[in-house]
Amino acid sequence: MSQYRNKRWSLKGMTALVTGGTKGIGYAIVEELAGFGAIVHTCSRNQTEINDRIQEWQSKGLEVSGSVCDLKIRAQRERLMETVSSLFDGKLNILETTEVTAEDFSDVMCTNFESGYHLCQLRHPLLKASGNGNIVFISSVTSLVVVPPCSLYSSTKGATNQLTKNLACDWAKNNIRVNSIAPGVIRTPLLDAVEV
Repeated sequence: MSQYRNKRWSLKGMTALVTGGTKGIGYAIVEELAGFGAIVHTCSRNQTEINDRIQEWQSKGLEVSGSVCDLKIRAQRERLMETVSSLFDGKLNILETTEVTAEDFSDVMCTNFESGYHLCQLRHPLLKASGNGNIVFISSVTSLVVVPPCSLYSSTKGATNQLTKNLACDWAKNNIRVNSIAPGVIRTPLLDAVEV
């Protein structure tokens, strides 16, 4: 049974981009995907964090690379996707967007919504070319229920949910699956306490 389960859940040969993968939810996603055999690229705003995590993952035998990217900056998102395209020979199977955190409206909207939307626009050709594309957005339980004082954050995650539904319908014809995950409260270094 164990061998069957391992085969069934194997991601060997799949390529994945996980944003914000050096800590918190993103870190766990990188480990999970790479643990199932995916070739993962991640990004962070901090080169030292990337170097430390890459070394850690390599010591575990996981195939992970990383680069610096501030998702709030459009040009850096474009450079990130050029890097990913080059690394993965123009194909991408899985896109995980997890980077969250900001203090004002434009930062939160850009980080939580615009960046994911723009990455989808940029990488639709790669996802389509793979013949088996997947996008997984990280939403939040706050997009479904009221959790004060999270109105702005919740709104961006609600927008992510709606984007998920629309892209799932629009891109199904290209064999691209689009889903979102809405975790609850999770203890991470973000905001010194929890991530919702």
